[in-house]
Parts: sequence; structure tokens; C-alpha cells
Amino acid sequence: MSSRHIARSIVLQSLYEWDFKSSKNPDLHNILEKNIKEFGSGIDEKDFMNRLVDGVLKHKDKIDKIIEKSAPEWPLNQITIVDRNVLRIGIYELLFSDKEEVPSKVAINEAIELAKNYGGDSSGRFINGVLGTIYREMDKDKEKK
Repeated sequence: MSSRHIARSIVLQSLYEWDFKSSKNPDLHNILEKNIKEFGSGIDEKDFMNRLVDGVLKHKDKIDKIIEKSAPEWPLNQITIVDRNVLRIGIYELLFSDKEEVPSKVAINEAIELAKNYGGDSSGRFINGVLGTIYREMDKDKEKK
């Protein structure tokens, strides 16, 4: 397993905890630091993990609107916490991150793997469907330009 995949797993665990406790407004960076110490000893991807967390936080409102548009039959609060945060990571990497660092297909594949590892039986298919829809829209937008 690559260190980036493990890094994404730690970010997902941190986002899950943060989202679960959001009513108490915990600091996501403190949660991430705790999880890096607990699950990421020996992984040299701290900057990458912080960029993911910062990017998801910065674009969270936009990302959540994209989720609602791309999965209209699933209100955001009815999507499982795992799937919701896998989508946030995947959409951030797909739309807002450096494409040289994380190509679109890598972002999609990594999100699907996170969903399969941490989500329910249909999580992988759900994540694939939503991110696939967004990816096709990206291609349509490129063709228009």
C-alpha cells in the first residue's frame, strides 16, 4: 500500500471524526495530528495530509453543493459519514488540487478504494457513480472551451 493511500486513509479518519463531532466544533488539525501520531508513524506525507485537510475545509461549501447536484436522490445528511467524506476528498482532488500531483483518474481510483475499505457494501459503486458524473461534466466543460 502506498504512503499516499495511507495518508488519505488518515485524512478520511480525521474528517470522519470531525464530521461526527461537528456540533462540538472540534479542530480538524488537532484531530489530524492525533491520527498521524496514532496511525501514521513512519509516513512522510504530513504536508500532503495537511493540504488535503486545508483544501477540503476551504472548498467544503462548494464541494457539498457539487455532491448535492451530482447525487440529487441522496440528501447530504443522508449520505453516510464515510461516503460523504470520501466524496469530499475525491472531489477536492478532482477539481481543486494540483493535477500534476494527483491526476483525475488517480483521485477517482483512490476515492473508490477508500470507499471499498471503509464504507458499506455499495460505497464503492456510489462513489464511482458520483465522481464519474463529475468527471464527465469536467470533460464536457473542456470541450466547450
